[in-house]
Amino acid sequence: MIVKKCYCGSQKNFPECCEPIIKGIQISPTAESLMRSRYSAYATHEIDYLLATTHSSERKYHSKVEILNWAISNQWQKLEIINATKNTVEFKAYFLDSKLQNQIHHELSTFKLENENWFYVDGKFFN
Repeated sequence: MIVKKCYCGSQKNFPECCEPIIKGIQISPTAESLMRSRYSAYATHEIDYLLATTHSSERKYHSKVEILNWAISNQWQKLEIINATKNTVEFKAYFLDSKLQNQIHHELSTFKLENENWFYVDGKFFN
């Protein structure tokens, strides 16, 4: 059996890194860990996880169909964490779009800890 390295770039194997978090076996101990698992969820099309880890105050602004379409129309290349604090993560997500053009999604994400679980709240996008 071939074990794939985690999509988040940790150099760990996916089953020992983000997969247990995505499957609900483990919780993310930090905002950065949640960010990494959410990137892996985009790469593996785990849309229910992406919605579940979006803060309840923001969930209504996110469409499951739109998230799925965006996730499957791109080929996720790598995640680069630029800076992480207790409740923010600045990152660059590299991907090929549907026209196979290189793209970079650069964001400063804000997270909130509630009942020992981290949630994505929102993000500031950079050009």
